[in-house]
Amino acid sequence: MKISLQRLSTKDLATLTQRILELSNSGKYAILNNHPLVTELAAKYADYDLVYTKQTFSGKGKDVATADGERDRAFSSLKAFLDGYRQLSSAPNFQAAEDLYQVFVEFGLDLDRMSYSSQTAQMKKLIEALELPENAQKLASLSVSTAFTEMKSKHHNFETIFSEQTNANAGLRQMASASSIRRDLGQILKAFLNLLTAMNNATDWKNVYAEVYELIKAAKNTTLPGK
Repeated sequence: MKISLQRLSTKDLATLTQRILELSNSGKYAILNNHPLVTELAAKYADYDLVYTKQTFSGKGKDVATADGERDRAFSSLKAFLDGYRQLSSAPNFQAAEDLYQVFVEFGLDLDRMSYSSQTAQMKKLIEALELPENAQKLASLSVSTAFTEMKSKHHNFETIFSEQTNANAGLRQMASASSIRRDLGQILKAFLNLLTAMNNATDWKNVYAEVYELIKAAKNTTLPGK
């Protein structure tokens, strides 16, 4: 009973192992009941089943990018308003707009083009400065307190989603790799197949050998072109 397990895809190896375990645990063959190799194969397959389709990353990158775009727009909108209003010297409270714009200058007018980490650090300081009583009063005098609250909310939302992505990615990386578990699973499966081959001529083993042989043939067919 020969098969190159290395040629099987990760999913095909999982399918073959699952089918062999189902046959072994079906109760049809008493010789396989509580057999140490079957028990060990089941344990290693359980580990393999958890990781063979796992992603390297969480897939939350799109959500992070969307959240960052939203906070960028909130930042840019408030900045643009202050920049325009401060130039209208005849408008009421134009000096408040000038003062607040200079706060934006202090922490960077190009925050929306910085890296995630740099923008987060600067946005945190910008928000803290705008929350000072004198600046909060100026925001209110220009009727843009709501716009500031929105910018702050978008920033906090980004931080939440970014943290979720970081935690999820870390969790995935801590999981044992499918390649290492595949190697262990392959060794145990090979030992089981070698046992069946060695016992092929024994009365109690002939039928189980024949059934497993059919599973092996089916697994081999999955490696053919076009399959």
